[in-house]
Amino acid sequence: LPADVEVCPVQFPGRGTRLMETPFTQLAPLVQALAQALVPLLDKPFALFGHSLGALVGFELARQLRRQSGVQPVRLFVSADRAPQFPHRDRQIHALPEGEFLLEVRRLNGIPGKVLEDVELTQMMLPVLRADLAVYETYVYSTEPPLNCPISAYGGLEDHRVNRGHLEAWRDQTSGSFSLRMFPGDHFFWHTTQGLLLQAISQDLHGEG
Repeated sequence: LPADVEVCPVQFPGRGTRLMETPFTQLAPLVQALAQALVPLLDKPFALFGHSLGALVGFELARQLRRQSGVQPVRLFVSADRAPQFPHRDRQIHALPEGEFLLEVRRLNGIPGKVLEDVELTQMMLPVLRADLAVYETYVYSTEPPLNCPISAYGGLEDHRVNRGHLEAWRDQTSGSFSLRMFPGDHFFWHTTQGLLLQAISQDLHGEG
């Protein structure tokens, strides 16, 4: 990204250097913790980007920041997730027995097969995977006024879980401008189109989209 954009990744409990911390299993406590940690840092223009579950987290974080301190991002980027007002109709899998759960995880194609073949690594990842899916699958949308910040939605042309209509519906969540871009690839299109995605983010941040 351009030199005037500082990337600040957020690491949730249960990952990386926070591996030994208990992951969140509900969205509201996760968003509240995020807001508490980030508010002191938001003394300059900021944007939020989230992919899949991260898109939902980013959206609810933007609403929490508005309620809590009246600040909003200059733009909200949502990637590969249906607009939050769509009811969750997929089969809930976060509490399935381990064998069935792993089959569903393989079907989602979100984790390389070589990782799933490593039994020890898989056992380390299972609690976090279950927690992530619990956050997503137990989410209940509540109606609030649209955000004032623009929203950019991104999706994969071969994503069978999130289609163009799901992404277009994010338009209803902002009173500002809205843009939608589709990229080659499936739900995890950013693995193969990272350059195009970064270019789109840069253009949208600088009003060139």
